[in-house]
Amino acid sequence: FCVINKMVLADLGKKITTALRSLSTATVIDEEVLEAMLKEICAALLEGDVNVKLVGTLRRNIRTAVNFEEMPGGVNKRRIIQQAVFKELCKLIDPGEKAWHPAKGKPNVIMFVGLQGSGKTTTCTKLAYWYQKKGWKTCLICADTFRAGAFDQLKQNATKARIPFYGSYTEMDPVIIAEEGVEKFKQENFEVIIVDTSGRHKQEESLFEEMIQVDQAIKPDNVIFVMDASIGQACESQARAFKDKVNVASVIITKLDGHAKGGGALSAVAATKSPITFIGTGEHIDDFEPFQSKPFISKMLGIGDLDGIMDKMKELELDKDEELMDKLKHGQFTIRDMYEQFQNVMKMGPFNQIIGMLPGFGPDFLSKGNERESMTRLKRLMTIMDSMCDKELDHPNGKKIFDKQPSRLVRVARGSGTSVREVEDLLKQYGRFAELVKKMGGMKGLFKGGDMGKNVNPAQMAKLNQQMAKMIDPRVLQQMGGVGALQNLMRQVQSGAGGGMPPGFGGK
Repeated sequence: FCVINKMVLADLGKKITTALRSLSTATVIDEEVLEAMLKEICAALLEGDVNVKLVGTLRRNIRTAVNFEEMPGGVNKRRIIQQAVFKELCKLIDPGEKAWHPAKGKPNVIMFVGLQGSGKTTTCTKLAYWYQKKGWKTCLICADTFRAGAFDQLKQNATKARIPFYGSYTEMDPVIIAEEGVEKFKQENFEVIIVDTSGRHKQEESLFEEMIQVDQAIKPDNVIFVMDASIGQACESQARAFKDKVNVASVIITKLDGHAKGGGALSAVAATKSPITFIGTGEHIDDFEPFQSKPFISKMLGIGDLDGIMDKMKELELDKDEELMDKLKHGQFTIRDMYEQFQNVMKMGPFNQIIGMLPGFGPDFLSKGNERESMTRLKRLMTIMDSMCDKELDHPNGKKIFDKQPSRLVRVARGSGTSVREVEDLLKQYGRFAELVKKMGGMKGLFKGGDMGKNVNPAQMAKLNQQMAKMIDPRVLQQMGGVGALQNLMRQVQSGAGGGMPPGFGGK
């Protein structure tokens, strides 16, 4: 179901979560309660176009894992059932095959294959850009001579992303283009060489023959099958046909934000025995993320993916910003610090990806419209701060300097093309952040490693949580599960997220 659009995906997640919550309301957990829950989950999966055989297997495996007769007395039955459901949902979308990874210091040739209209050419650029951001020397080759305008599209995408590319308007043999391009980039010591080929259907034998010839000529290290999310179960026969011709090692699902059903992706993974490595979630180059079964299921069920957030924070190396950490320890926070943190939020990727990683937030929490609105508002706030002078940005109490000299408000508003009210709103937001940081600076043990709950005085921790709760939109706080859930989230983030079963999954 990684091919379901965000609304359908969220709907499926809600239905499964509702079924699991029925365990919490049941007085006694017995066969009858288990059967009712399984019936709801299986119905939700079938509605999501999941293959009926796969649903049947999931049901049998859960029944085998949950054996009431063999359970010792005093065991947490709810927890065992929830763990069994989570495990089987992960197995549905994980073929158990290890994903391919490029090797540093050598050329890694990746060949893209897929159906016409699957978004293959756009996905080539997204993957090249993703590796480029990770520090790899990447390039693109257009070996699609079948579709008119294919080279123009790749050229435009690559130029915008500043990725070197190769193709030809005159040479019509894709095998020659692919060979020449790969040889050229190998000589120039490129590490990730991505080759785009013509889109095809399993019925088109001539195009399949061409694909095999390109494969034999360039001998790719990885063949990626790009699959359109909107096809559904019809994708299975196509996936099998590609697997029979070339060694498909990875699957990328595109158009995750479109109207689609999930059976196609599951069937494709089962048919090719190839892991899904990435998913495309929109048209923009950043709407692309690595796929892992556990975090995906966690996000779908609204449990969150704190490991994902920690990875993004490590990428930005926020913990290595010694100057900021020293300020926080002493309870200091300037307007410039807030500006830099806004920049970090922008670097972490699309808002919907980040929000979906937080416990209590489903994939549909931010619609595309709301996401754009949030990003626009963030940029507007940064524009206001761009109009401030160094004294205002670096003052230990930025709000105070504006309160003493209101003329500064007018100057900043004019310089940023905004209103005085908007500047005042920004300063209020900064004031709340600064107050929170001041409280954090006075808490001994907060910046030590390990468990925050053991290092920090419980009474101080409660005050900090209340302060944070005031800063958060009530709708968001309710979605998270209240102040208690916020405290749990802070503890998990501070201790590095941790592994195993997702936080918040299960009950006492």
